[in-house]
Amino acid sequence: MSAQASDLSATARREALKEVYAEARGCLRCPELAAARKTVVFGSGNADADLMFVGEAPGATEDEQGVPFVGRAGKLLDSLLMEIGQQRATVFVANVLKCHPPGNRDPLPVEISNCQDYLLRQVELIQPTVICTLGNFSTKLLRGDPTGISRLHGQPEILRLGHRVVRLYPIYHPAAALYTPRMLQTLREDFARLPDLLAMGPPPQPREDPQDPPGSLDEPAEAPAAASQAPAAEPPEGDGASDQLGLF
Repeated sequence: MSAQASDLSATARREALKEVYAEARGCLRCPELAAARKTVVFGSGNADADLMFVGEAPGATEDEQGVPFVGRAGKLLDSLLMEIGQQRATVFVANVLKCHPPGNRDPLPVEISNCQDYLLRQVELIQPTVICTLGNFSTKLLRGDPTGISRLHGQPEILRLGHRVVRLYPIYHPAAALYTPRMLQTLREDFARLPDLLAMGPPPQPREDPQDPPGSLDEPAEAPAAASQAPAAEPPEGDGASDQLGLF
């Protein structure tokens, strides 16, 4: 997190997030995706969330509605959230790609490269404690490593993303459990560890003092309450960006 971002109030961070959304909404970095999309699916949820989920890319239903995880995989995600005492209003959900790949094909490396800046800026402004990567694409991108989700799922690690240090927690994508029902129990078991990870609070953050040695960390702060217990600022009435983003 940059010094400027760390100084922003919750309201200012929310407004900055809307500015990033406005930029993404007009993005033309991937001509094929820009020409085929109906909407840019930027992300939705609590802009002050302690818990953030990152999936792969919007599907056709998400492209229609402009909100991530609203199809069958989204319904399963909602059910799993309820099992750990969370809901969409307490988390933030986004994808590696903000546009629907034609034919539901896999994201291309150049598309991931073009779009990753939006995701990193979301992380910086939302300031989550835990980022739960759903499946291979988001896990490989944020870890910067080709190791697959089958070897990493359920194994949290502390990772620096840009200026922000987070607890990264890879798990299977909910769609995997739809196609392979035996994975559902594994997904449920991995989900069950999320409350304990959140209760640990944020990892030590890099100091912003230029006199500090590179990579020095602040002392751990007292663990905050879970996102479901933290009040969120009310969006301005009639704010179209808040409505589309579902910012609570």
